[in-house]
Amino acid sequence: MLAFVTGATGLLGNNLVRLLVREGYQVKALARSRDKAEKLLGDTGASIVIGDMNNVEAFAPELAGCDVLFHTAAYFREAFSARGDHWPALERINVAGTLRLFELARRHGVGKIIHTSSSATIAKRADGRPSDENDLLTPEQALTPYARSKVLGDRAIADFAKEHRFPVVTVLPAWMFGPGDAAPTSSGKFVLDFMNRRIPATFDSGFDIVDARDVARAMLAAVAKGRGGERYIVSAAHVSMADLCRALERVTGIPAPKRTIPTAVMYAVAWLSQHMASLTGNETNLTVDSVRVLTQKLRTDSGKANKELDIAFRPIDETLRDTVEWLRANGRV
Repeated sequence: MLAFVTGATGLLGNNLVRLLVREGYQVKALARSRDKAEKLLGDTGASIVIGDMNNVEAFAPELAGCDVLFHTAAYFREAFSARGDHWPALERINVAGTLRLFELARRHGVGKIIHTSSSATIAKRADGRPSDENDLLTPEQALTPYARSKVLGDRAIADFAKEHRFPVVTVLPAWMFGPGDAAPTSSGKFVLDFMNRRIPATFDSGFDIVDARDVARAMLAAVAKGRGGERYIVSAAHVSMADLCRALERVTGIPAPKRTIPTAVMYAVAWLSQHMASLTGNETNLTVDSVRVLTQKLRTDSGKANKELDIAFRPIDETLRDTVEWLRANGRV
């Protein structure tokens, strides 16, 4: 089978390309930078396609002849920047660009689309039980601009799939960790901050995590087992920041922080971080939105993916150990 993978140099994308090649797929890998793509994927045999989600029409002819499209590319920007509003890019790529990509994939004869959304589109249940795929946020309920863009994008995709009776399977990963995090993403930055002893304390928090390689396996399974129009949460474990730091201590030998900061103080620190970024013209990843997400303590249920896609998840220590080893081997530490 011939597969087209967007976002091929991302954390999920490059792990997915490697998995597909191992499973016998021919792969076209979309990337914005040929140098980066060849560095990350040059040993896979994948065909590199240079293109950008800002101009889908330019690379769309490469979709012709592909059996399946794996869409992992997205604009993810939660950092506060004094240089401008990220919403136009979030809407252009995660909503309009994604819908246009799917329209052109259908036009060029692609048989099925496996789309990557996010568990950030899932609403927390008032009774505290784990949420499932039916617990949908409205755009107004989304905690961050990124989550709002994914909610709107998923709505547009659902309408497209229904109108054209086209098989689109949506995977909703939790916060992804794993090797191959070249950017790095927010998870890779967290691991690097821990290894460089830049996390002096933790705060009351809770979030779901998953290995990007397990998300890739779920997406591969969705080709044969995923039902068109269905959504599948993919989450391995629910942890606190303290849990995550203790796991990193186990795999690195670096002591986890012992202090705990009150939530109110954490919000104040995040506000100050944004204010300083505004004054200096810099960016910061410590934002009020990020604290809001981590303290929400959303729990999700992957039972549907476990049952219908027949997937299991590796232990968190294995994920973090492989992440650390990749970062060290690639000169990131």
